[in-house]
Amino acid sequence: MKMIVGLGNPGKQFDKTRHNAGFYVLDLLAEELKLNFNEDKRHRAALASFKKDGTAYLLVKPLTFMNLSGEAVFSLVNYYHINHEDIIIIHDDLDLPIGKIRLRTSGSSGGQKGMRNIMELLNTQELKRIRIGISNDKTIKDYVLTKIKAEEWADYDAAAHKAKDALVYALDHPFNLVMNKFNG
Repeated sequence: MKMIVGLGNPGKQFDKTRHNAGFYVLDLLAEELKLNFNEDKRHRAALASFKKDGTAYLLVKPLTFMNLSGEAVFSLVNYYHINHEDIIIIHDDLDLPIGKIRLRTSGSSGGQKGMRNIMELLNTQELKRIRIGISNDKTIKDYVLTKIKAEEWADYDAAAHKAKDALVYALDHPFNLVMNKFNG
């Protein structure tokens, strides 16, 4: 089984906030694949699943709030015996401008607390990820929880669609080829 995790915060009040980039990309993917998310209380996550070419995929939106995302991921990894190399995580990145994405196979969390929690609980930095640029405004407290501005939406939405396209491409290609194609 392979797992694709989108990071965000549960609840309508967090829709279209900068921190919910991972949820938004998974919603785009689920829409394209005609999937619905269902809440799994045992794992504290919204899940959708599908099979492609004999491989099972699990889409995961942790419902533990961002900073504790690792709890849901850890629970699912252990329950389904998922290898770390079979996980892709999508999350926001303050250091990338809006409209940009960056794919990596390993490295630090870059200060993203949900990613840091996942790495701590899985005891690895060797996790594939797609980072969505949300820019940075150090003058605004809780900037990551602010809504995307109307004038930024087109760039943000384009980046989210590009990330979704990278995930679709990853269904049929090794991640290093996905990085080569989408890290332009």
